[in-house]
Amino acid sequence: MSMLTPPGMGGKYRVTGTAYPRMSRKRSRRRIVLAVLGSVLTLALVGYGALQLIDVFRGDGPKRNTAAGAKDCPTKSPEAAAKQGAPAAASTASAPAKPAVVLPQPGTITVNVYNATPRAGLAKAVGDELTKRGFVVGSVGNAPADFDKKVPGAGILLGSPTTDKAVFAVLGTQLPGTTQQTDARETADVDLILGDAFKELSTTEDADKALALLANPVPAPAKNC
Repeated sequence: MSMLTPPGMGGKYRVTGTAYPRMSRKRSRRRIVLAVLGSVLTLALVGYGALQLIDVFRGDGPKRNTAAGAKDCPTKSPEAAAKQGAPAAASTASAPAKPAVVLPQPGTITVNVYNATPRAGLAKAVGDELTKRGFVVGSVGNAPADFDKKVPGAGILLGSPTTDKAVFAVLGTQLPGTTQQTDARETADVDLILGDAFKELSTTEDADKALALLANPVPAPAKNC
């Protein structure tokens, strides 16, 4: 029996030669699975990091996401805008612009001028000026007892409950600061009762500008698309 033969094995498991057989352990399956999973995770992390670096150097990332989420308004080329604006410009040049709001003309408004202040001749002076501006002036004189010396403001516009608001607005351009009231009358005339704070009528230029704004109100700012 050789000296390399393990004790008790006899000749059945006799080993010959000078090399001792290597007895290797079986590798655990758990270790192999864990090693594979670790490799996969490492590769995934490396790939994700590489993509982030690429986005950073290219200037993408948050900017690209923001651009994708935001809806920009479509822009038109100058040529397209000019083509679309040409018909409108031509029609504007061929026909005068119409007011957006149709206001009553001063010649259709009858106004009675009353003086509720201690100043003599005030109602007549104001009535004459309103006549020059195209209004139809009716009665002129001192204010009724209900208003005489009882109007601290610039004036009061007094009409019937059915009086068109546009009539008050047109008269208000001649005398800013007036208040509006109604009474039981059934006629279309309007009373202008001059108060203590009245100084003078608006200039014709300011009154014309105010009338133009009433006829063509400034449109609200367009909303972003």
